[in-house]
Amino acid sequence: MSADPHPMTGMDAFAPAQIAGLVQTRGVAKARAPAFTTFVLGVLAGAFIGLGAIFSLVVGTGSELGYGPTRLLAGVAFSLGLILVVIAGAELFTGNNLIVMAMASRLITPGQLLRNWALVYAGNAVGAASIAVMVWAADWWKAADNAVGVNALATATAKANLSFGTAFVRGILANVLVCLAVWLATAGHSLIDKVVAIVPPIAAFVASGFEHSIANLTFLQLGWLLQREAGDDAITASGMATNLTASTLGNIVGGAVLVGLVYWFVYLRGSEP
Repeated sequence: MSADPHPMTGMDAFAPAQIAGLVQTRGVAKARAPAFTTFVLGVLAGAFIGLGAIFSLVVGTGSELGYGPTRLLAGVAFSLGLILVVIAGAELFTGNNLIVMAMASRLITPGQLLRNWALVYAGNAVGAASIAVMVWAADWWKAADNAVGVNALATATAKANLSFGTAFVRGILANVLVCLAVWLATAGHSLIDKVVAIVPPIAAFVASGFEHSIANLTFLQLGWLLQREAGDDAITASGMATNLTASTLGNIVGGAVLVGLVYWFVYLRGSEP
């Protein structure tokens, strides 16, 4: 027997090439799933991300730790959303940008890819809106002498007043990290592996102030509801539309191109049927 150690000795995660194969296989299954099932799982994912957004707002309210540590804690809290999506099972538009790998290998058609994205985005929007409406109706925003609501309104106002270009580039950066979190979670074999892999990239994108379109569906709609309570009008329909359009397009570039197609080129190119 050879005395040379196996190249995978000491590794308890899937290798990058194996991850690429798993992501591609799952992409085929996602693209071919029944429409109603895909939509409902999209609703769940939107709600899960919305819950992560709400958690991050609470954690970030009233902190005296300073900007960086406070943002880090808010980012760790926000990780709840993607943990729920990955572990409990749901369909998230930004993570599903990785389905582009299956299309690049000609295992699915562009139409199947766009069908999945449209169904999932619509479901995500419904789920995100439901969380925004419920926490507003539950007077959640009145916690800490309205400080939670003030933080939520300030967060939404800042997002609604970003320029298209700024939101677009921040959207690219956000979904690079989100899709890398999904990629790393795919490498894990156990529940703990997956949770630990998700937290650092998600905490990084939130702490850095990048733009995640699905989270913004909750942030912006909640802010729009709260500004009515505050008698404010800084969040406009055009500002919300600009942010969501720019962040969505940026998310596609970051997730589908800079993660999905790059890893497809490295590990799967030449394996087309």
